[in-house]
Amino acid sequence: MKIITRFAPSPTGYLHIGNIRTALYSWLFAKKNNGKFILRIENTDFKRSKNIFIKNIIETLKWLKIDWDEGPYLQSKKLDRYNNIINVMLNNGNAYKCYCSKEELKKNKFKQNTTKNNIKNNCKCRNNKIIINNNRPYTVKLYIPKNKNITFIDTIRGKITFKNNVIEDFIIRRSNGIPTYNFCVVIDDWDMKITHVIRGEEHINNTPKQVHIIHAIKASVPSYTHVSVITDTSGKKISKRNNTFNILSYKENGYLPHAVLNYILRLGWSYGNKEIFSLEEMKKLFNLKNLNKSSSIFTIKKLNWLNKYYLNKLSEKEMLNYLKKFFNKKNINIDNGPKLKNLYKIFYKRCNTLSEISNLCVIFYTDPNYNKNSIIKKYLNSDTKIILYLFLENINYTKTWSIKNIDFILKKILFKLNLNFKKIAMTVRLAITGFENTPPIRNILYLMGKKKTIYHIKNAINFIKLNNF
Repeated sequence: MKIITRFAPSPTGYLHIGNIRTALYSWLFAKKNNGKFILRIENTDFKRSKNIFIKNIIETLKWLKIDWDEGPYLQSKKLDRYNNIINVMLNNGNAYKCYCSKEELKKNKFKQNTTKNNIKNNCKCRNNKIIINNNRPYTVKLYIPKNKNITFIDTIRGKITFKNNVIEDFIIRRSNGIPTYNFCVVIDDWDMKITHVIRGEEHINNTPKQVHIIHAIKASVPSYTHVSVITDTSGKKISKRNNTFNILSYKENGYLPHAVLNYILRLGWSYGNKEIFSLEEMKKLFNLKNLNKSSSIFTIKKLNWLNKYYLNKLSEKEMLNYLKKFFNKKNINIDNGPKLKNLYKIFYKRCNTLSEISNLCVIFYTDPNYNKNSIIKKYLNSDTKIILYLFLENINYTKTWSIKNIDFILKKILFKLNLNFKKIAMTVRLAITGFENTPPIRNILYLMGKKKTIYHIKNAINFIKLNNF
């Protein structure tokens, strides 16, 4: 049997961590077994489906290098196929037309709840053989045989059984003629010969309904794997409505695709104590038996740790290409400053992301924003102005701009004013960069150059004067 899996997101929001984990697991399982991985876009929710989200799905998968063998297929292109099958089901008695209004269904449900009848069905049309005028709006419901059980095997949870008595006949085609999610997904899996369905555990309650449809059309039941939910640190389930977790936002913030994949892989799956996986190791080692039943917690701290690991593995060429693109995007001219290859080397080991490195490099090509940092008043004021004056005076007399001479000037001011080094270093740091956290000040000053350092120190002194700090 050829293994065939699929990733079938609905384009009603941006892809988040949970979506990508489903895609990753389905992709890895297919790749490990020399199978096929299909991309399908489930866009029959016409009110909420948007092209911008379809674009997001494709761009995200491409960025993460999760390639598909077939697709992307759009459900909206298969409406005739779905309706033809529904018409066959109506003819053979596996489905029926329901003419009940919402008010009638609500009334019948209330009546049923007040009786001792345990069989859930609030529709009078189920056994109605009378032919009704076709001009009257109707839905199509699946006819579920009662007093029986529906059973399926979940890879993680084992055998799961639902009583048919508690499953209402559900709609498979709305009154507007559009088939429902549970119906379309079954037909698509059938047509695409999907052998393994890997998805979130929130779909467990959909599975018995889908198995009923599978039985009605006499198709084969695929193997189901429902992975545990992912929550944030507060215990809230990550969802599409939380745009903070839009995967492409991590790209914008300077995370590397392999770091993101490696992190997502471990959210619910483990292989002993191994933490770092190459792409080839993922494909070779991934299996379904090592999936966890308990929920996973997403923490940015762990993602940062992984990203820093892969960041340190980047070549100089890769790093410089990224930085050049960053500065081009920001319209920052890097000709008026130190060479980029001299900068990133002092930054990358202390940063978690490429954007952090880029933002630190910016200080060499732009003027500090003294109004942005709340700590400015503490270090750029009338009390610390003397530090800047002395620093300016000394560097004006310095003929050779070197780290050794910069150290000498800083120590000279330290002894003359009898201040601790932190206060002197922080004052100078904020004056020339506008940031409180940077690599060692001596390195910053050296790379900044004498001319630009003097320029920034003078601006900081004028800032103090103008604001009467």
